[in-house]
Amino acid sequence: MTLSSARRTPLFEQVAAQLRAEITSGRWPVGSRIPTEPELAEQLGVARGTLREAVRALAHNGLLDIRQGSGTYVVASSEMAGVMRRSFAGLAPEHVNELRALLERSAVGLAALRRTDAEMDHLEALLARRETAWAAATREDAPGGLEDFVQADAALHAAIVAATHNPALIGIYADLGEFFRAELRGFFAGALTPDRYVDHTRLVAAIRARDADAATREATLFTPAPEA
Repeated sequence: MTLSSARRTPLFEQVAAQLRAEITSGRWPVGSRIPTEPELAEQLGVARGTLREAVRALAHNGLLDIRQGSGTYVVASSEMAGVMRRSFAGLAPEHVNELRALLERSAVGLAALRRTDAEMDHLEALLARRETAWAAATREDAPGGLEDFVQADAALHAAIVAATHNPALIGIYADLGEFFRAELRGFFAGALTPDRYVDHTRLVAAIRARDADAATREATLFTPAPEA
């Protein structure tokens, strides 16, 4: 990571732009701790005060969380995701689940009509990864199994949304991704039991068959009902 050439903008904004690029590119994923202040100051060739100001700006925008004594962590992949994180922080899980259901029911139908052959192959590979993650996570000796399954499930759903080729839908779904993953963790409550397993085989098959109606029906079936 190198600092771009000087422009007519404050230096801390240039530094913030470089840090933002590390986040939006995925090199610093959500949940990761960024390099320490001395490390970043040396990499960028700037004073710590300038770096500190840039980090505070990104924290204010919702991208970073400064945790005293622990470090600074990435909490959102974009400013919009940061805004949503703050706005949705107090929502009940069932409301987040309803929003996810609405987006995914729309997405699966579009994906069935618009997916490419390459995207279909990718979806089937992700489905197989999800099945493998579930099988591994349900073993008693599987440390971190729940999180592995959550990430595999999220990857499949994100790829389905990507197959819609709708930038607005893709962007909104990505910005809400961490909320959806948190909702799924809560759904399993730390334990992956057979009664909570949801098979996505028919959903992916419907997308392959370009059957938008069947795909939408499958998405409706696997959406957990909100709690009374």
